[in-house]
Amino acid sequence: MPDRRPLNHADDAGVRSADLSPGLPRRRLLLAGGGLGALLLSGCGFRLRGPQALDFATVHINTPAQTELGAQLRRQIATSGTTTVVEDAAAAEARLQILANSRGREILSLTGAGKVREYQLTQTLRFQLIDKDGRSLLPPTNLSARREYTFDDSQVLGKEQEEALLYRDMQADLVQQLMRRLAVVSRAD
Repeated sequence: MPDRRPLNHADDAGVRSADLSPGLPRRRLLLAGGGLGALLLSGCGFRLRGPQALDFATVHINTPAQTELGAQLRRQIATSGTTTVVEDAAAAEARLQILANSRGREILSLTGAGKVREYQLTQTLRFQLIDKDGRSLLPPTNLSARREYTFDDSQVLGKEQEEALLYRDMQADLVQQLMRRLAVVSRAD
């Protein structure tokens, strides 16, 4: 009867136990799968989202540069690399008109004692884009963002700062959404 000992003994024909470890084929399979995945991603055209080119060379924004929204919009448009913001509306190929920028706060839930437990913050941005002849490139459009946070009246100062941070985050999100909308606009010459 043949000897049926496992192959990982040191006296079996010079075969070492490290060569037959159960994790080695699995590791090779994972490395091969990861390499194949990277190759497929590079070949499919995947790339990280970056600045998007706009179809117009100059734009006028009716919001002052001194406001937080005006400054963010000007920075984002400058990073497009194709468009510059001009202060003279008559000289601009397109005019971005901010029609409304409103914020709100609603109570979401209360404690058993009737105190506020959660708030929902909302911010809505309404805008339109028109060309130099007054034709609409983008009709009046609403963009909105919502955030929720828990409230603790024993930490009022910290919660006020959290609320301000959430509003800044929502505004940055809305500006990114607006830039994506502007990137798909094409002018009919």
